[in-house]
Amino acid sequence: MTDRLTRLLETRDWLLADGATGTTLFNMGLQSGDAPELWNVDHPERISALYQGAVDAGSDLFLTNTFGGTAARLKLHDAQTRVFDLNKAGAEIGRDVADRADRPVIVAGSVGPTGEIMAPMGTLTHTLAVEMFHEQAEGLKAGGADVLWVETISAPEEYKAAAEAARLADMPFCGTMSFDTAGRTMMGLTSLAMAQMVDRLPHKPVAFGANCGVGASDLLRTVLGLRASGTERPLIAKGNAGIPKYVNGHIHYDGTPELMARYAVLARDCGATIIGGCCGTTPEHLANMRAALETTPRGAVPGLDTIAAELGGFSSDVDGTEATPGPARERRGRRRARAQA
Repeated sequence: MTDRLTRLLETRDWLLADGATGTTLFNMGLQSGDAPELWNVDHPERISALYQGAVDAGSDLFLTNTFGGTAARLKLHDAQTRVFDLNKAGAEIGRDVADRADRPVIVAGSVGPTGEIMAPMGTLTHTLAVEMFHEQAEGLKAGGADVLWVETISAPEEYKAAAEAARLADMPFCGTMSFDTAGRTMMGLTSLAMAQMVDRLPHKPVAFGANCGVGASDLLRTVLGLRASGTERPLIAKGNAGIPKYVNGHIHYDGTPELMARYAVLARDCGATIIGGCCGTTPEHLANMRAALETTPRGAVPGLDTIAAELGGFSSDVDGTEATPGPARERRGRRRARAQA
C-alpha cells in the first residue's frame, strides 16, 4: 500500500512542513541541557501546543518532539531505557493533533543524529547504529507516525543506517542532511554525493533534501545542487530563519516572516516540494510562508544572484560541486547552530 505522505504528494504541487522545535520549546520554558523528549510524558500539553501551532499556521506536515530519541542521546539524561516509550508518546500526541485537523496532516517521526562518530573514524558501528535507529523507529510507529523523518545528518554512513532501520520497521522515511561547510556536510558530503547515495539505497526515501545549515541562501544553493543531479524524487527544503545572533544572552534568528515567505517561494521555484523552516522558524513565519506559496505564481528557477539579492549572500563562494573549487569566502561571524531545530 502507498503511504499517506506519497498519496498526499500526488495531489499537491507543494507541502508546507513545520518550523523549529527547539526554539519553540525554549520559549515554553525548556532549559538548556534538558532533554526535550522527556516533555512528551512530563508536559504533554506543551508538546500538543507545539504541534498545534504548526497546524494552525498552515503546515501540512509536522515533526514529532523526538529529535534526540535514540539511546545514545537519551543516555546523556539517564533515559536510555525509555527510548520506545518516549518516542511512542511523542508520536501519539502528534497523531491526536493531526487527526483533529480539518485537512490531511502528516505526522513525521523525527529521528536526529546519534551524536556519535561512525566507524572507522569513531566507535559507532553500522550494526549498533541500525539497532538504535530501529528501536526509535518502532516507538514512533507504535505511536502512529505516518513516516520517519531523518534529519540533520552529516555522515553518509549514519544516513544509510537510518534507512536500514526504517526498512526493518517497515516504515517509509524522508531524510535530510545539513550542509554547512562550503556546501558540504560536516563529514564532507556534497549535494551531488547525497543524491547519488540516495539513489543507491535499497530502501529509498519518499523525499530527501537539506535542513538547518548556515542560512536560507546556502540551503537553496544546496537544493539547486540536488535538482541538478537529475533526481526525480521529491526534494525537501527546511532552512533556518536567518542567521543566529546572541541577543541578551539568548540566540535570536534575524530572519523576518517576510524573508521566510520569500524563501518559501524561492525554495519551490528551486525545485523543492516539501518546504518548511528549521531553527528560529515560528508559527508566524509559517503563516507567512503558507500565504506566499498560495498567492505567488510559480516562477523560473532562480539563479544564485537572485537568491543572494533576496535572502542575503552565501557563506562561501562554492558549494562543493565545482570541478575546481574556488577560495572560501570569510564567514563574517556566522555562528553554526547545531542544536535541535
